[in-house]
Amino acid sequence: MSDETQKNGDGAQGAGGEAPAELAAETPEERLANLEAERNELKDRMLRIAAEFENWKKRARVTQAEAESNAREKVLRDVLEIADNLERAAAHGGDGAADGASILKGVTLVLRLLQQKLERHEVKPFDSKGQVFDPRVHEAISRIESADVPSGSVAVELQKGYKIGEKLLRPAMVSVSTGPGAEK
Repeated sequence: MSDETQKNGDGAQGAGGEAPAELAAETPEERLANLEAERNELKDRMLRIAAEFENWKKRARVTQAEAESNAREKVLRDVLEIADNLERAAAHGGDGAADGASILKGVTLVLRLLQQKLERHEVKPFDSKGQVFDPRVHEAISRIESADVPSGSVAVELQKGYKIGEKLLRPAMVSVSTGPGAEK
């Protein structure tokens, strides 16, 4: 071997006079081809993942729409049951055979049924009368003088407020006390 061959490290040869495969250096063209193949593989994988994500989003939208539809149907079925009872009461009251007491009893039963249906859907009224006015749960429509209720508190509840769990569904419509009238 020449001195130059030993300096470059080319003196390590296999039994057949050829360099082992793992020691053979890639040419720039081979390296470029390998990197392009790897890039194409990663690009293809990324496109498949993006397509899977888009399909998942479509399925999620369909699932959400179905859940909303089912929830709406459940509530409306309960309301239809109440409407049926009100129609029966109106038909019974329209024939002249019913007196005021029996109509009141029927309406009271329908109201109780409605309250049960609302509770099943976690809708509950909250008391406002006598409470300190809170604009987060009360809607003030007027101010009135009241010797019985302190100023800034709810004197009259005109329409009940409702919550679903802890979330406000509808604020209570109230009149707020200004306190006792000013002396002249």
